[in-house]
Amino acid sequence: MLAVIELGWNQFTVKVGDVIDVKRQDNETWTTMTVEAMLVATEDWKDVKVWTPTVSGSKVELKVVDEHKWEKVTVFKMKSKKRYARTLWFRPIETKLEVMSIA
Repeated sequence: MLAVIELGWNQFTVKVGDVIDVKRQDNETWTTMTVEAMLVATEDWKDVKVWTPTVSGSKVELKVVDEHKWEKVTVFKMKSKKRYARTLWFRPIETKLEVMSIA
């Protein structure tokens, strides 16, 4: 089974056993979370159910595996001829999720 889910304003195509990195979720490590799928299909795309906005009765069960930070991202702002320049750094936090089941 394949499913398209939406987490953190991003859409992901997943199947059972996949591990995905998403924006930070407010769940503890090793807990499970359930989301509704926007699209559910078989591996060969013979049977497809499409959303309005989600497929009613669909469940994708995800397990929170880890929470980690990206590498440092540098943001540089400058206005030419005005002697204005700012440099900022930040490390966004991601959550690693494993797909347990699709129903």
